[in-house]
Amino acid sequence: MEEKEKSSTGLEENVAGFFCYLFIFFTGIVFLVVEKKSGFVKFHAMQSTITFLGLFVIMGALSFIPIVNLLIVPIWIFSLIVWLILMIKALQGKRYSLPIVGKMSEEKGK
Repeated sequence: MEEKEKSSTGLEENVAGFFCYLFIFFTGIVFLVVEKKSGFVKFHAMQSTITFLGLFVIMGALSFIPIVNLLIVPIWIFSLIVWLILMIKALQGKRYSLPIVGKMSEEKGK
């Protein structure tokens, strides 16, 4: 059986990548601070942080605007779908890159 790469956290890279998304941007931030060597884990931590912190801020801002706050439910559903896809891709060991955010994550996650 093939030995999988380990991150500096002691977890296999795919498991650590999965955990980067588990509690949205909170675990992304934790792994940004903790991970020292794995580019794979740093990428997923950065992508998780940028994506879900951004969506959190957008939904928070929209909640104060009458009528426009109706967009919160579709954004929440979209966020849930993206969250599930990203967790599955990370667990599969894939470096799945979202448009715009993925490129930012590549640059900042090195």
